[in-house]
Parts: sequence; structure tokens; C-alpha cells
Amino acid sequence: MKCVILAGGLGTRISEETHLKPKPMIEIGGKPILWHIMKLYSFYGVNDFIICCGYKGYIIKEYFANYFLHMSDVTFDMSSNTMQVHEKHAEPWRVTLVDTGEETLTGGRLKRVAKYVRDEVSFCFTYGDGVADIDIGAQLAFHQQHGKLATVTAVQPPGRYGALLRDETSVSGFQEKPPGDGAWINGGFFVLNPKVLEFIDGDQSSWEGRPLESIAKSGQLEAFEHLGFWQPMDTLREKNYLEHLWDSGKAPWKLWS
Repeated sequence: MKCVILAGGLGTRISEETHLKPKPMIEIGGKPILWHIMKLYSFYGVNDFIICCGYKGYIIKEYFANYFLHMSDVTFDMSSNTMQVHEKHAEPWRVTLVDTGEETLTGGRLKRVAKYVRDEVSFCFTYGDGVADIDIGAQLAFHQQHGKLATVTAVQPPGRYGALLRDETSVSGFQEKPPGDGAWINGGFFVLNPKVLEFIDGDQSSWEGRPLESIAKSGQLEAFEHLGFWQPMDTLREKNYLEHLWDSGKAPWKLWS
């Protein structure tokens, strides 16, 4: 099973970080959010990744080029120009990094990596800027069971603002992340049949627009409902929220040990 991850956008709403690096490389707990997403998939046995690079994609390439060194204990002997590896902590990942263009939209990026997934029965597809405690194994089973071209994860986001806990006019407390209005939205974390690529025209095709709408209208889209934790990282406030959860040792998306 392969997983395609979008990692090429500009991330303009969190420009405090993205003027230096692509959005998926913004760190949570000292690791890029892209790493957290990959760890989630890896927990369920998905270890073959295709990363759709764009804006500052060279930073993502350099990260994985040096990943083995980042995750191992090594000794460099300058006099003999040698390196000795003492401990190896690298992941069992196969990572393909594809330059999909700086101006390409989400659907276009997926279309550009078609040759890497064309022969798959199905593949995972997600955004490189959000985490969840989604059960990927259950989602894959759901996709296989319904037999249609696409599965989208449906989530119910929390309210945007904090809420007052009240008894008439008396305030008893505060709830920072109250439930939203009950609407289900596209939470990413797709499972797709390669035939969905036929619905994408080219670089300026947004996956969330005509392709996904056309798949839905043709009766080929099913929703996998996820009621657990789900959080995108679109703003600095959301980045800080995720950082707080990680530092507390209670990050809901950390399913691995």
C-alpha cells in the first residue's frame, strides 16, 4: 500500500514559519508535521510514501537525504574521513520525492505522480498539514468493502472559538474547543482507486473542486466517519495548540510507542 502526501503548498496563513520552510516541515515536538503523518500511516503498516513537493521542496529532499544521520548515533573520524554508525533508529520507509511544481494545485499534484500509483489496487492520499487519531486499518477495510473509487474521511471540527459554560447568566467555566455545529466536512485522509486520476484535468485542477465533486455525482464516493481527534495546522495558533498537546505527553495522534 502506498500513500501520497501533498507537501507543495505555500502555507500563506502561517507565513511566520513558511517564509523559511514548506508548511509540512513546520515542527511539532522537534519533528516536522510531515513526519507525524508518516508515523501514523506507518503504525498501520503503510510505509511506501510519495511526497508531492513544490514550494521549497529542496528542504524536504535534504531532510530525507540526511534522515539516517538524524536518527542514528554516529562517530565521525576526521583524520581518516570515516563514519561509524553505533545505533540505527531509522524508519522502515520508502520515500519518493517528486517535484510537482510551485504553482500546481492539489489535483494537479496528484495527477503528476500518477505513474507511481497507476498500478496499485488502491492507495492512500492526504494533506501534509494535519494530524488525527484515525484508524487507517479500519478505513482501508471500509474502502475495500464498499468497492467504490474513493473514500473520504468525514470529520466534525470543533468550534472556532472558546465557549462559556453558563447557567442562565452565571458563568461556571470555559470550554476552549467546544463541539461545532454538527456538520461533517472533508477531513482529508482519502483512500483512492487509481481510476480517480481520470477526473483530474491538469496542473490547475483543485482536487477539492471538480474532480471530487464529479466522483461524488457519479456515485463513487463514500464517507468514512471519524469521531476522534482531528486537527489541521493552518495558523500559528493551531501550530501552538498541537505543540502544547505534544509537550503534555497526551498527543491523541501519537499511536506509536
